[in-house]
Amino acid sequence: MKLDEIKGQYDAIFSLGENCIPALKLRKFNLRQIAGPFDWVGTPKLKNVSVLISTDFADFLNLSNLIVPQYASEEDVLVVDSVNHISFNHDFKTDVNTLTNLPSLPQVQEKYSIRINRFIDTLTTSQRLLFIRTNATIADILELERILSQKVKNQYSILVVNHTSVNKLLEVDWNINNVCSIELPNEEIWEGNDGWWESIFQGITLA
Repeated sequence: MKLDEIKGQYDAIFSLGENCIPALKLRKFNLRQIAGPFDWVGTPKLKNVSVLISTDFADFLNLSNLIVPQYASEEDVLVVDSVNHISFNHDFKTDVNTLTNLPSLPQVQEKYSIRINRFIDTLTTSQRLLFIRTNATIADILELERILSQKVKNQYSILVVNHTSVNKLLEVDWNINNVCSIELPNEEIWEGNDGWWESIFQGITLA
């Protein structure tokens, strides 16, 4: 798909990771109407995201799978779901949790349960959906596209944004149904590409 082909109106737009950038940009440009399960977590392996979607998030954030390697910041404890390879950098606050004790886990699990149920419901009730993933390979996107084609009832598109050594927005034709792939500069990826993100989202609206 070309970038122009993903323009139009969507019922919802979801981040699929691999970091907070898609959710940050959706929020910045007023396109984050629904909170998703992958918004503020680290998901370096897209294949694990695909597995979670295919299994309706079975074995997600289970206590037996969690490790707590370090503090993410003064405000947050880093918690890692070692089975699903997901890093929770912003959910476990240090005023409540420590490296050896996570008393807020039930509340965090409940928050994600709500987001997951809403995500699953949206897959089947929406007429048109957009999913955004930063940094992905063709092979992993092919698997994601296969899973989404089974789970999504109506129309959907996937926007892949890879950060590379380019100096401007570059469209890359992967020749995959429903998939638009682009590259953005890999310097200052958090704030430096806002002009390009604005052009990406131009012509994209929510119902």
